[in-house]
Amino acid sequence: MRGGARENAGQNRVSPDKKKIAKSIHVSPHLFNKIQELEIDGYDSFSSKCQYLIEEGYEAIQMHNHKDNVDSLTFIDLFAGVGGIRKGFEDKNTKCVFSSEWDKFSVKTYEANYGDIPFGDITKIDERDIPRHDVLLAGFPCQPFSNIGKREGFGHETQGTLFFDVLRILKYHMPKMFLLENVPGLLTIQNGETFKIILDNLEELGYSVFFDVLDAQNFGLAQVRKRVVIVGFHPDLNVSTFAFPQGNTENRVPVSSILENNPKGYSISEHLQQSYLFKKNDGKPQVVDSNSTIQVKTLVASYHKIQRLTGTFVKGGDTGLRLFSELECKRLMGFPDDFIIPVSRTQMYRQMGNSVAVPMIREVANAMKEEYQMAQQDKKVGVSYA
Repeated sequence: MRGGARENAGQNRVSPDKKKIAKSIHVSPHLFNKIQELEIDGYDSFSSKCQYLIEEGYEAIQMHNHKDNVDSLTFIDLFAGVGGIRKGFEDKNTKCVFSSEWDKFSVKTYEANYGDIPFGDITKIDERDIPRHDVLLAGFPCQPFSNIGKREGFGHETQGTLFFDVLRILKYHMPKMFLLENVPGLLTIQNGETFKIILDNLEELGYSVFFDVLDAQNFGLAQVRKRVVIVGFHPDLNVSTFAFPQGNTENRVPVSSILENNPKGYSISEHLQQSYLFKKNDGKPQVVDSNSTIQVKTLVASYHKIQRLTGTFVKGGDTGLRLFSELECKRLMGFPDDFIIPVSRTQMYRQMGNSVAVPMIREVANAMKEEYQMAQQDKKVGVSYA
């Protein structure tokens, strides 16, 4: 009677992963000598050294491909304006999957530059209708909270404000990261209680939250523009610290470097100059020219109203004094010269004054992406931090 084969009987069996396949490869004499001379512990023969190097090279390529995949992030752009935060965050490894902006003129500029038509009023958009995303971006308006002290369910103190819409979207989707931008006054309105509520609500969702006040003049712009930036990381990322970039305080850009040579159509009438702008001898308004080395006052959304206390104006033009040109405004904010603004001059000033310092946002975004990469790598190798 014929029985079955005994275990390990006959020729020794070799597992498939240890079995060698004979293949010939061709290398240059120079590479042959380099491999021969290479000292690798446990690998003495030329063949074993080649196998080791191939395996190491393969793993390195796989790691590189994995890194590219990790870098691929989807994001949404809320209160998008003309897309300043998007301009700073977006790169070849990111994709915008949703944007929202209610102002019809900003929508026109946004579409002209990104090819996307933002959805309208975010308060009327159900969070369930927003695509899944890795990162939430929002330059939400600064509003006081009217329900302070009334703890009646999720986000109750924030209801009736646009921050609540940020909060409800975060709660539903729980993206990996978020980036919020606002004016520094957010820190102090209602004696700081508003900002405390914002942080508390973000942290209640489990996010690691960090904030700092950054100034555009430290990020290569010829403008003093301070903004509070808030970033958050999903609890699964286990991020315990985040270092905001501070830019370069030693090498600032003078306003003279962004000025055009007498652009046409921006002159301020002599009558307005005499009757209003220079009616007092108090050093106002701020006036610059091609020799100015300063960083100018914050460009505001009401710049078109020619206000002597908040405005900065340029020597030149048909009347000796003019407004900043469209190109100069783009440069003050860090937009590229070819950024398209297909709206009226009044709307252009409003849009630029309401936007963000693009290079500053880009630096923060890059730091966030680096932190995310490190967190992903730590998760892969099982590292955690107390």
